Amino acid sequence: MTPPDKIVWRDRAGKETRPFLQPIAVAIVCAVFLVLILIMGIMDMRRLDQTLVGILENRAQGVVEVVQRLAQENLTNLVQASHHREDADRPFTPIEAEAYSPQKLLINALVKLGQEVDNHWKRDRLSAAYLRKFAEEQGIWMITVMDRKGRAVFQSRPIPEDFVAGKPSPKITIDLLNRLGREKKIGFIALRRKDGSGTVIIALDPDGLRFWGTKVSVEKALQELGGGQSQGLTYLAIDDLQGKTLASAGILPEKWKAGDMPVTELTTGARAVASRKVTYLDKPLLDIATPVHLHNQIVGIARMGLERESMERILGENGKNILIFMALTGLIAFLSMWVLYMNQNRHLAGIVTMERRLEKAERLSALGQLAAGVAHEIRNPLNAISMASQRLRRDFVPAEEKKEKDFQIITGVIRDEIRRLNGIVEEFLTFSRSRRLELRDYPVTEVLQKIVNLLREETAGMGIVLETQWAETSPVIPMDMDKLQQALLNFVKNAIESISGGGRVTITVTPEGNGWIKIAIADTGRGMTEEEVERIFSPEYTTKEKGLGLGLPLSHEIIRGHGGEIRVRSRKDGGTTFEIVLPVEKTTGRS
Repeated sequence: MTPPDKIVWRDRAGKETRPFLQPIAVAIVCAVFLVLILIMGIMDMRRLDQTLVGILENRAQGVVEVVQRLAQENLTNLVQASHHREDADRPFTPIEAEAYSPQKLLINALVKLGQEVDNHWKRDRLSAAYLRKFAEEQGIWMITVMDRKGRAVFQSRPIPEDFVAGKPSPKITIDLLNRLGREKKIGFIALRRKDGSGTVIIALDPDGLRFWGTKVSVEKALQELGGGQSQGLTYLAIDDLQGKTLASAGILPEKWKAGDMPVTELTTGARAVASRKVTYLDKPLLDIATPVHLHNQIVGIARMGLERESMERILGENGKNILIFMALTGLIAFLSMWVLYMNQNRHLAGIVTMERRLEKAERLSALGQLAAGVAHEIRNPLNAISMASQRLRRDFVPAEEKKEKDFQIITGVIRDEIRRLNGIVEEFLTFSRSRRLELRDYPVTEVLQKIVNLLREETAGMGIVLETQWAETSPVIPMDMDKLQQALLNFVKNAIESISGGGRVTITVTPEGNGWIKIAIADTGRGMTEEEVERIFSPEYTTKEKGLGLGLPLSHEIIRGHGGEIRVRSRKDGGTTFEIVLPVEKTTGRS
């Protein structure tokens, strides 16, 4: 598939293009002013962005402070309930219901772990290796599974010797935080199946009890906070220093990658808060990290995502205002330069136009003088030579047959060269008179039909098909019929001469907008390069071995004189199309 033809040259009659002389000083001042406005706007945007980020960070720290306070209260109540149970010898002192709420959450959390172990046991998926891994992941000191007779079936570590003293009675399903010896400070929960077929023992050392106590205290704090969905909070997660999640709310994103957050600075207290802008769940968020304190110590890091749609809206409005201000300033600068341009270049435009007209007049005058001189100096001698050659052919034919043949060849050459010289003179004379037009209304297709009738026999002998395409009604245009016919004939002849070995020349007439027609003359010839097309209308350029090559420059002058334009589409070895666009006055039916 060949690429579409490309317009490589166009000539249109019309007003001359005047040079635009910019007022350099005003342009430089306006450019500097606009750059300063842009810099100030960028600085203001950054300052506003930092302020809005600071507001969201302060809001996040406020949420974490509330979580810290609630978690601290829950942890205190949990410790209070634990001490109350241990100190059995102390006088009875009633404990408020709030003190038992964290303890209940701790029991429920450990019961879920026991149920998970029991489910694996029922499916025969349990092993000592699994229990060791599970206990390590959950921060459990020991997990033991016992059968109906109290024998250890699976265990994450060996059972302590004094465990027998703390073994639950058959009537008790859950025994909360009994101690496996006062020295070891190990608490446990025993979960006994209702049918008595087995028991799951979960034992916590002080570190595990601290982890799970903190975990349930933080989870309860998030519940009291309202699930983390208020105040534009998309998600909230609190991790301990080892990266284990203590509590979370919302749909959490992926874990931070290396370099996303300064985790070390946060856990050491070097930074109070850090944030970054992200897009999560198709929403713009501010991902914020801040340390969590309990008992005046950093126990973990809170990660939360706050919506920043309002922040982006404020930044967008501020940026829009800056752009509007810059646009108004640029418009004022442009209008100022335009006024200066009009004042400075008005008189230069007239000078440039006059110079171009003078140059054109001088060129045409020189060509006219040259044509007149050639006609005066050459035409008369050519007539004399032509007459002499005719008399030679008529009265001085040699008697010998061989010499007569040579005589006819020589006199034929003289006659042909005289005819060629006379054609050169005619081209000069015609070119010098091309701008003197006498316009009359005439149908354009009738002119084209005359050209087709004139060249049809010649093209048929060359193996070239001459094809026409136009409507029954013929557009009427104001024309100098003889000169326009001469111009169009030159285009058609040029198309014919570009074809070697047979081909096609197509002439079409189509409307071109309101008040214009287009005459297209397309051939299947050798085509031209872009450089050749740029020069074909210059009188100094020709590719012909004979003649001066003034046909296309002459046609160009005639078309310009009719107020038309010429377009050229051509590709090397891909044919050429000349499009002549002329103004239409009216249409008439063909006779």
